[in-house]
Amino acid sequence: MQQEPLLVLFDVDGTLLLTDDPLMGRAVVETLDEVYGVELLEDAIGRVDHPGRSNKRIGRLVLRAAGLADAAIDPELDRWCALSAERYLELLARVETPNWELRPGSFEALEALERDGMRLALLTGNPEPAARARMERLGLARFFPAGQGAFGCDAEERADLIDTARRRAGGWPAGRTVVVGDTPRDAEAAGEAGVRSILFGPDVSDMAGVVAALKALV
Repeated sequence: MQQEPLLVLFDVDGTLLLTDDPLMGRAVVETLDEVYGVELLEDAIGRVDHPGRSNKRIGRLVLRAAGLADAAIDPELDRWCALSAERYLELLARVETPNWELRPGSFEALEALERDGMRLALLTGNPEPAARARMERLGLARFFPAGQGAFGCDAEERADLIDTARRRAGGWPAGRTVVVGDTPRDAEAAGEAGVRSILFGPDVSDMAGVVAALKALV
């Protein structure tokens, strides 16, 4: 019996997009202030353990650091997360991003994976509108269909995002799912969710390496 193709879940920041984008952080801080009435420093996100976290989790960590208890955070967290995405799009619409750096070879690698019949989706801590806006600007939007993947307002923990992405793919088998990322948290979440991971740094150095590693799993 032929195995199902691989479902490949791509992270965005540090994986496909190599340029730091401060607009999401600005949107987070501004909207946390508006929704929760807290005064935050501009570097509030940098003061918490945020790398590889979902947007929703980052919001909770920043609010906890500001002295709010979870009981005060929970009722507005979903509404805040959606508002932060809206604010990001407003901020992004005002700027050009010619200096955004796409990881070299990304377009060709995604084309190759698509030709091989692999299913591609995003798995990112960004809210969905932000992630898809970034893909549009990077010219990668066509590789990541609507209604698939998982995003930073869907759940707080990355392992839960992986489960969501598999469910949206029709209950895709964990054994045929691979996360492509760049932080230890990506690998940890993959392990918790029972799927495999490929990390830039310890596993591969470029997109050609990702393609080769995925083909080896087929």
